[in-house]
Amino acid sequence: MSDVIFRVAVRSDLPAVLTLLTDDPLGRTRDFTDIDAAYEKAFADIDADPRNQLIVADADGELLGCMQLTYIPGLSRHGAERQLIEAVRVRSDLRGQGLGRQMITWAVDQAKQRGCALVQLTTDKTRHDAHRFYLNLGFLPTHEGMKLPL
Repeated sequence: MSDVIFRVAVRSDLPAVLTLLTDDPLGRTRDFTDIDAAYEKAFADIDADPRNQLIVADADGELLGCMQLTYIPGLSRHGAERQLIEAVRVRSDLRGQGLGRQMITWAVDQAKQRGCALVQLTTDKTRHDAHRFYLNLGFLPTHEGMKLPL
């Protein structure tokens, strides 16, 4: 997929991003494609925050994938910043064709350029294909993640 560019999402991308988020067994249980005030606020908050980027994979105006990158400052690791990758989605008809690898490689390159000490991500325990994918990219399962639903 050589004609793909990665760019920061704009408001007009929101419907396509929501379609990507729901084009997934877990996503369709927790998201929907109708744009409401909560999605509008979330997009505006991400867009306004210099430490957050909603990135889209764009091929001639068609969105093929998305991910959110968050840059987290910290005192550990001698004050190092880290990049968090979340909400990675590739359009279901394009999975297995290398776009996900391109997206993550691009994100890691951004982290390196920014001087981050590490890149981290979480993936649901039921996403076994995603686990293999990230392991093949060099990510290591060094921590056990926990969440508290509110």
